[in-house]
Amino acid sequence: MSDPTTENIEASTTTGGGSKETRPDEFVEALAKGLSILESFDAASPEMTLSEIARKVSCSPAAARRSLITLMALGYVGQTNKRFHLRPKIMTLSSGFYYSAQIDEVLQPHLRELVAKFGDASSVGTLEQRDVIYIAHNSVQRARRAAAVVGARYPACATSLGRVLLAGLSDAELDRYFDGLVIEPLTSKTMVDPVQLREEIERVRKDGYSTTVDQLDYGITALAVPIRALDGRTIAALNTSGYTGMVDAEFLTVNRLPELRATASRIASALTRYPMLISIIGS
Repeated sequence: MSDPTTENIEASTTTGGGSKETRPDEFVEALAKGLSILESFDAASPEMTLSEIARKVSCSPAAARRSLITLMALGYVGQTNKRFHLRPKIMTLSSGFYYSAQIDEVLQPHLRELVAKFGDASSVGTLEQRDVIYIAHNSVQRARRAAAVVGARYPACATSLGRVLLAGLSDAELDRYFDGLVIEPLTSKTMVDPVQLREEIERVRKDGYSTTVDQLDYGITALAVPIRALDGRTIAALNTSGYTGMVDAEFLTVNRLPELRATASRIASALTRYPMLISIIGS
């Protein structure tokens, strides 16, 4: 007989953060608020005042203060004068995933092979709500631009990885993604029209790959393909990217698409030996 406590936890985790209507009965609001505060720090906001944090996570200053006191006591957040910042201990949270998911063993060798063959950069990403999260990356690039480092999170609609992942959703899931979607332009070339984006995702579904040029940041031209589980589900995406001006979308498609697809297939095959990794990145 199965453990009902385990069943409840599994049922709850499938809902994600979601709206208040979809949250499970045992959802801990205080914990969610604390995690939201940790996620609010980024390259654009490496340090913030209490009021800035409260505004960013949409809570009262009093609630933000309680969470910050707890996070400071645990060593995840520090304070200089009136400004808060993350402390190195925060890296233990992501490193736990990185090593438990065996990223170095399963994914990195394939990325290194692609970079050794083509130069430039290669990444693997997964979908998290409306964003793509980079879970593996290898690069010879040193440009000052949007970084595709492990743990980086960017709008899925503006990346080749994200569009491949969106193309892998069901029609109902894609409808939910577009419901109320407002796209912020990241460059003058960012596709901001949801109708045009939907048409592009349908093209990606048909062709089985996505190319983007200066969508996320100037100087990034990328090509991505899906990584699929045995049942055909798209569980991650693999890309190769280069400098706009040195490569274009047609060049990447002609010269790198066959090898990129072959590498995605090899990764998918390797993942069959790690069912836990499939459940982690494909959930």
